[in-house]
Amino acid sequence: MLQITSAQLDALLLTWAYPAARILGLIAAAPIFNNLAVPARIRLVLGLAITAAVAPALNVAPTFQPGTYIGMSVMAQQMLIGVGMGLAMRMVFTAVDVAGEVIGMQMGLSFATFYDPQNAAQTAVLSEFLGLLTSMIFLAMNGHLLMIDVLVRSFELLPVSPRPLGAEGWLALGRAGGIIFGAGLLLALPLVAALLITNIALGVLTRSAPQLNLFAIGFPITCTIGFFVLMFGLDAFAPVMAHFFDRGFDLMDTALRGWVR
Repeated sequence: MLQITSAQLDALLLTWAYPAARILGLIAAAPIFNNLAVPARIRLVLGLAITAAVAPALNVAPTFQPGTYIGMSVMAQQMLIGVGMGLAMRMVFTAVDVAGEVIGMQMGLSFATFYDPQNAAQTAVLSEFLGLLTSMIFLAMNGHLLMIDVLVRSFELLPVSPRPLGAEGWLALGRAGGIIFGAGLLLALPLVAALLITNIALGVLTRSAPQLNLFAIGFPITCTIGFFVLMFGLDAFAPVMAHFFDRGFDLMDTALRGWVR
């Protein structure tokens, strides 16, 4: 008869459950992986598959009992580490959404929205378009594989242990929140500048020819110029996003090093 002692059960939990908590935390928060179009069962199977590939090589030292309060706090800690790493890259994708909102507002397309199941809210069409384009660039650059690689290497820098996390990692994530607005405005700046010049020209034209109906001609002109600038700027979109992806990975590394005390 097969018998499993409490020590063997604790060793199994330390080997499999705690790494799985960090891996599933990243999958729940990281872009691409947490897309609601992917069924939850598929994401769960993906997390368990990564755990099965990674856990045997981690050599987690049994320094605490999983069934104690310390063991449960370590489980929550591992989930927070995974979620924090996923949020570091999520900020880059949120910056693209902000850029789409700003561009749509300047072009007069802010009213063109539809329900986005990913965000459970009404999303501007341009934000959705730029978000899909960013996702394709991220996949083309193997960003999803790089995130898994960073996740696996995080167990070397920050192994599973009851040691509390340093506050510097959370401070780094908090300070990086400015990336959402700063990078979003930088992405939208060329189109905003072009539409500002267009609006100034329309204002001068209306002043010199008051009989022109600004509301009748302004919207088609701003939309047309906006789409042309957006079309010609797509060639430079991928290199710019590669730079922002690098900043996202740097933020993941900074957060990990800040959690190490």
